[in-house]
Amino acid sequence: MLRYRDGEAHVLLIRDPYRKWGLPKGHIEGGEGPQEAALREVREETGLDQLILGPEVGSIDWYFQQRGVRIHKYCRFYLMAAPQGEPVPEEAEGITECRWLPLPQAIGRIAYDNAREILTEASRMIRLREGDELPWVDANSPGTD
Repeated sequence: MLRYRDGEAHVLLIRDPYRKWGLPKGHIEGGEGPQEAALREVREETGLDQLILGPEVGSIDWYFQQRGVRIHKYCRFYLMAAPQGEPVPEEAEGITECRWLPLPQAIGRIAYDNAREILTEASRMIRLREGDELPWVDANSPGTD
């Protein structure tokens, strides 16, 4: 989730149920594609509803234990912009805080190595043109048509 302030890219991080800083993410619900799920999850977790979807940045997968069962989770991430609105954390989902940080600070603050790699890749893909309010993707970046 990106927004430009004073010509600098800022990233929206969320504080998750484990009190760690990460990126909004979730799961696909019946009939959704990955892009629709990404938009819905960001809306649900942050309260931002005017979102602009960009290209896929990459994906991560990980394993965790839940009630003695090993679960494999897979998640795709997309460049996404929220040019307006203030985020509101979805406390029912265990999200206690949302914070806009300049991109370099966000990369340093994010708690999960695999999410940090996604954010680092996103930083390679975006650039700002004078007067633009949205993230622009370099035509030579992976994931662009």
